Amino acid sequence: MVDCIVDKKMEIGQKVKVYRLRDRVSSDVAQRLGKVGTIKEYKMTDGSGVGVKVEFEDNFSTWFFEDEVKLVQ
Repeated sequence: MVDCIVDKKMEIGQKVKVYRLRDRVSSDVAQRLGKVGTIKEYKMTDGSGVGVKVEFEDNFSTWFFEDEVKLVQ
């Protein structure tokens, strides 16, 4: 089991777990719910928020809002 950390700044190279999806997404992205990946870069979202681009073990990568992922230890 992977423990999640809340309220810590996310940094490139850290592991995160996808724990929710805000919007409708493709099946490729929906399959990542509950999976752990590595933060590769930051992404400005359509508001004043920041998202993170996450890469998974199978080399699939996509971005998520910060509130869709949690740091893992």
